[in-house]
Amino acid sequence: MILPVASFLTDQDFINVLYIVAFSLFIIGMQRLTKPSTARQGNMIAAVGMGFAVLGALLTPSTGDYGLIALGVAIGVIVGVPAARQVKMTAMPQMVALFNGVGGGAVALISWAEYRHYLDLGGNPPLETLIPILFAAIIGSISFWGSNVAFGKLQEILPGKPIVVPGQQIVNGLLLLAAVAAAIAIASGSESEGLFILILVAAAILGNMVVLPIGGADMPVVISLLNALTGLSAAAAGIALDNTALIVGGIIVGASGTILTKLMAEAMNRSIPSIVAGGFGGATAISSTGDDGEEKSYTSTDAADVAIQLAYASKVVVAPGYGMAVAQAQHTVRELADELERRGVEVLYAIHPVAGRMPGHMNVLLAEADVPYDALKEMDEINPEFPQVDVTLVIGANDVTNPAARTDQGSPIYGMPILDVDKSGTVIVLKRSMNTGFAGIDNPLFYNDNTSLLFGDAKASVADVLTEIKEV
Repeated sequence: MILPVASFLTDQDFINVLYIVAFSLFIIGMQRLTKPSTARQGNMIAAVGMGFAVLGALLTPSTGDYGLIALGVAIGVIVGVPAARQVKMTAMPQMVALFNGVGGGAVALISWAEYRHYLDLGGNPPLETLIPILFAAIIGSISFWGSNVAFGKLQEILPGKPIVVPGQQIVNGLLLLAAVAAAIAIASGSESEGLFILILVAAAILGNMVVLPIGGADMPVVISLLNALTGLSAAAAGIALDNTALIVGGIIVGASGTILTKLMAEAMNRSIPSIVAGGFGGATAISSTGDDGEEKSYTSTDAADVAIQLAYASKVVVAPGYGMAVAQAQHTVRELADELERRGVEVLYAIHPVAGRMPGHMNVLLAEADVPYDALKEMDEINPEFPQVDVTLVIGANDVTNPAARTDQGSPIYGMPILDVDKSGTVIVLKRSMNTGFAGIDNPLFYNDNTSLLFGDAKASVADVLTEIKEV
């Protein structure tokens, strides 16, 4: 009885059914991720799908040493679970970049191991297997090392400003040429592990060189692009290994990552090639002085004055940015909104697509604070409403609220769609100092007649305003 059951479980048709169930759940989970209200459910559905995919892989007769697999799973659980549970929301972009890089690195190592396996059997694999292996090696290595650099910039281990090497684009072109030439040599019949290692090394250096000159302002797009590359490399590895779930899962990640990258680039009015070329974000700060050299004047305010303006407003919009994330102010912001809503004030949240350091960063932070999903308004939805807004509270958002993007053709962010907060009746900006954002440029919003600046830590400032409102 045991033998027929074992035979059934290892039958390829049964394994294929498991894979079909797996990628069906991947697709359903992805569809549920399109709305904040169903995103958590989507994650759980996709996780169950991954469970089916892993089960299918384990039941495949050619899987190999289950002891090593168990050891790898144990190490992954020991490292991954505590890291995911303990990471602060401010560090989530770093974790996304790091974990995405691990996926690319795994694909590169799998490609290398698979090529070594075929060499041990007596030669190169057939072209239908060899070409995906070579593609996965190049893209996986680029993704791993590029993601590590992105992690380093976000974690401030590396400078956030662009790091440019003389002749950068020429060097990048030569590195890509070396990797592709080595791949062509292997595909043409050369049986050389040395050439394969050259591919991995050239792609690794290229991954570093591509991301180093990209500034912090472009990091959301970079993370999305690297995620797409990891997905494509995983799909190629799936073709080489004849693994249906890996193919479909990789294609889903690659396609969705590519679409998201395009949307993020459009939200910044920049082309993807210009972002990859680097040079935007983290530049030397432009002075906040007028044409005559005089320091431009701005209006500072205090918590009591802000409380009065908010308490007697009819409609308030919160425009969050990375400063809110750094200060971990999202819970205090939610408490402030609750108090205002009890007083009959309508409170909405203006979400710019590239606010923060990863796609959807502000949505994640506000969801953590249980902000109602229907209060989150995307840029295109909220911008027409700003002329009817009494007070806009800008919390740590700099470049995405900079009106120079509409008027100053010499500005590096010219043409980038922004939140039209300056059209509100009153704008209150919460800042630590007059320092610039990642684009390294001054923000004319700060000097407008309808703008006041509340200096200090965002969380402490919001808490002070909340205290004052309760006494109004």
